Amino acid sequence: MTDPDAFGAIARRGRSALAWEVLRRDPAYRAAYARLSTSPALDAAADPAFVADWGLHFP
Repeated sequence: MTDPDAFGAIARRGRSALAWEVLRRDPAYRAAYARLSTSPALDAAADPAFVADWGLHFP
């Protein structure tokens, strides 16, 4: 089933929105994020192991 509103939002925002949507639905990513000791502060780098596994950097 396709949600036209969700598709439209992704189409307007581009590939990065699609990548984020896929990632946020990944159970392994969600579990890894939940295992972080705290949510990353806005001005702090992500945990090095998390970055190595997921290729994500904050900020």
